[in-house]
Amino acid sequence: MSQPNPAMLESAARPLTSINDEEALFRQSVREFAEKQLRPLVSEMDEAGKFSGDLIKQFFDLGLMGVAIPEEYGGQGGTFFNSILVVEELSRVDASAGVIVDVQNTLVNNAILRWGNEDQKKQYCPRLASDTVGAYALSEASSGSDAFGLTTRAEAKGDQFVLNGRKLWITNAYEAGLFVVFANVAPEKGYRGISAFLVERSFPGFTVGKKENKLGIRASSTCELIFEDCAVPAANVLGEIGKGYKIAIETLNEGRIGIGSQMVGVAQGSLECGIAYSKERRQFGQQIAKFQGIQFQIAQAATEIEAARLMVYNAARLKDAGEDYVKQAAMAKLFTSQVAERVTSLVVELYGGYGYTKDYPAEKYYRDAKIGKIYEGTSNMQLNTIAKLVIGDV
Repeated sequence: MSQPNPAMLESAARPLTSINDEEALFRQSVREFAEKQLRPLVSEMDEAGKFSGDLIKQFFDLGLMGVAIPEEYGGQGGTFFNSILVVEELSRVDASAGVIVDVQNTLVNNAILRWGNEDQKKQYCPRLASDTVGAYALSEASSGSDAFGLTTRAEAKGDQFVLNGRKLWITNAYEAGLFVVFANVAPEKGYRGISAFLVERSFPGFTVGKKENKLGIRASSTCELIFEDCAVPAANVLGEIGKGYKIAIETLNEGRIGIGSQMVGVAQGSLECGIAYSKERRQFGQQIAKFQGIQFQIAQAATEIEAARLMVYNAARLKDAGEDYVKQAAMAKLFTSQVAERVTSLVVELYGGYGYTKDYPAEKYYRDAKIGKIYEGTSNMQLNTIAKLVIGDV
């Protein structure tokens, strides 16, 4: 009889939502950076719809873009959970910053580390850890929730593949130098023809197109990608031909935990602003924070945020422990997006009329929260996943 893995026993004995001293110090360092370097630029970047290149450089310098990349490839050698802490703390100040780091760590880096061969890891991981932003290109105009209905094609020609088609809603596209692109090499096989490719920005026939003018996370770039006879070396196939659907599903399962942490950060940052303002605003001769009606709403919001945070942490811990986490990831993504929308709406109301103006941070948190129910799997898709796993065969 085989002996149990001591690391797994230790993980099982420890509450999955606990944070050790090293993780607490790491989170505090990210928070201090976000407060000092990020917060002063948030409003300006939101208005301009453009993220600061200097800030992205600082993300790289601090190791925030390669948190879980092993040290042998130039990364920090941290855990998936460390990545989640980074996304939460940055999003507490600016959701745009959170999603830039989230896509880099939970989607792009994660996909290459898990599915890439040794040559691909040696070629791209050091760049992703030091100076190259990554993007994850799955969605198309007619292929959103129906992710495998994509029409982008890849045709084998000698020692390369030629890609033709368009991608839409691609986060980080404006800044990215490397793209994980999904295209179908055998449309007659349906989703079983989908394959993943590592496409560099400089490859001929590849163009980054229109940048979207969005409601929220405005500083984070979202662009169209255009492939016109784009030549991609066969060596840049990620994983196996025809296994792209598996890469997409499993990577997005992990990415949803990242979005959950982003929504927790948004909700937490918003509530902190609301609490501070409730102590400043006076009505009927006293601070509104003294009214029980306000206190109860804040208490309810704080409770929901804590529950949401624990769901995210639990899913991240399960992922790091090598245990099944798909249901927990879907639940965390669903619930955190609901909580973020409710809490940020409440905070707008706490500010009264000022909450509806850009002079205060409440309206930005409210705008940023909405995307949580949409990208990396809509709330209805999460409900669909959860229902299948909870109910089983019927």
